[in-house]
Amino acid sequence: MSKKILQRLRQEAWEISQRKRPAFYDHYQNELRYSKEVFFSHSLILRCREDVLPFLNDDFGHGIEHSKKVAIESGAIVLAETAGWETDLGRHVAVLAQISGLMHDICRLQGEHAKQGAELSFTILQDYPVAQQDKEIIAFAIANHEAFKTNQAAPDATTAIVNGALYDADKFRWGPDNFVTTLWEICDYLEWPLDKIHERFPKGLDVVRSIADTFRTRTGQIYGPEFIDIGLELGGYLYRRMEQEIQ
Repeated sequence: MSKKILQRLRQEAWEISQRKRPAFYDHYQNELRYSKEVFFSHSLILRCREDVLPFLNDDFGHGIEHSKKVAIESGAIVLAETAGWETDLGRHVAVLAQISGLMHDICRLQGEHAKQGAELSFTILQDYPVAQQDKEIIAFAIANHEAFKTNQAAPDATTAIVNGALYDADKFRWGPDNFVTTLWEICDYLEWPLDKIHERFPKGLDVVRSIADTFRTRTGQIYGPEFIDIGLELGGYLYRRMEQEIQ
């Protein structure tokens, strides 16, 4: 019975999310369109997509679909941030952001997953036709993408943009995605019943709320809080619905 209730609540959350579209998707349609084209056509991205598959765990809410969204949106954020740069350079940096997005959770179920993911990225990329400096930019972004941790200062502007774009695109997922997809996959993975989810929900909402002022790029700082606000609205609705079902 609890499982059926959770499935119903997930469907309700999805339906509400369809009426709550963050402005980022409207204001950066061109950047998102180009980034998506790159994701499905660039030789390095196609190769990386295949190579990371064995390392991504869909059961814990940070698998293939999560990495795809982070990759595409981090690429779009880079294009927004480098609008005044030479076009080819901006697009090159967007590819680095997409690779970091694909790889950022390859060690998700391990203790120091960001640090370990950064180390593993060098192994995966060792035979790629990618400059060593670019591999270091990717690894830096992965190593420093976690929230609420002491992160290293980026050594240059390009590294800072890739790292910021990865962080912001990843934290966009703390908005609607958190309550439409990630929450339910984690609950399935951990086999949490409805009452346990309900008990932990207020603390989870507080954690989501605390992300709102941590976005790193100019684009993320402008648009990221709206993602969080929509997520909190969805979360509040789900919490009230859980109370109704438990009573």
